Amino acid sequence: MNFTKMHGLGNDFIVVAGQQELPVDANELAIRLCSRFFGIGADGLVYILPSKIADYQMRIINSDGSESEQCGNAIRCVAKYIYEHGMMDASATDLTVETIGAGAQQVQLTVAKGKVTAVRVDMGEPILQGALIPTVLDQEQVLNHPIEVDGQQFHFTAVSMGNPHCVIYVDDAVGFDLAEWGPKLEKHPMFPRRVNVEFTTVKARNAMDMRVWERGAGPTLACGTGACASLVASVLNDVSDRSATVSLKGGDLFIEWSLVDNHVYMTGPAEQVYEGCISI
Repeated sequence: MNFTKMHGLGNDFIVVAGQQELPVDANELAIRLCSRFFGIGADGLVYILPSKIADYQMRIINSDGSESEQCGNAIRCVAKYIYEHGMMDASATDLTVETIGAGAQQVQLTVAKGKVTAVRVDMGEPILQGALIPTVLDQEQVLNHPIEVDGQQFHFTAVSMGNPHCVIYVDDAVGFDLAEWGPKLEKHPMFPRRVNVEFTTVKARNAMDMRVWERGAGPTLACGTGACASLVASVLNDVSDRSATVSLKGGDLFIEWSLVDNHVYMTGPAEQVYEGCISI
């Protein structure tokens, strides 16, 4: 199998193109190939497939074999791959990518000398209703809601960007113990399909730090949908403006929540690391 190793701010993926449909053993392949000791090593296995409603479809299998509905860092990698591998008109800078959780998403490329230097993605409208995120809470918005795990109480705001997020404000996101609390919150009964957990510290109304425990992947260096969810949650809690730089362990993303169309826009980089071929 030919593949390309890519990352968005250190959130890394094995990208595979040229197939017509998702392999039946994609889950097992992801577990094996994403292993950092016995495989290629990655947070997820990403397939670029044909689409009936967009230019291409993206399917993401996490390192634990589960499928993710959406991934902001992966979609930037996919867009860069499509452009730089000649899968779209070289004079074009717009394309659409279908995801299973957020439908067809509009992507804008910044190109210099034939290389994609930045990707802006229309991540769509955030979902705020508790039951649709999903949580077990039947509320129009889940804001600053208490949650207890192992005798420790946190307060979270729930947002879906096509995949579920639990945003928790802490005094020091950079130094927070992800390994202790991330897996327990990911699988908390409050979230029937598990959840991505963002620990966030607002530094100013246009800047915040965020660390993430991703559902199905564990601690990652960045999470695009998580950055979007943190911005939305911060606006709802009136601690942030509608645009801000979200600083993750792997770098920064610029996130905007538009008053015009209620869509969230994410801008950030994507990088190709190497190409290879592996026996499967």
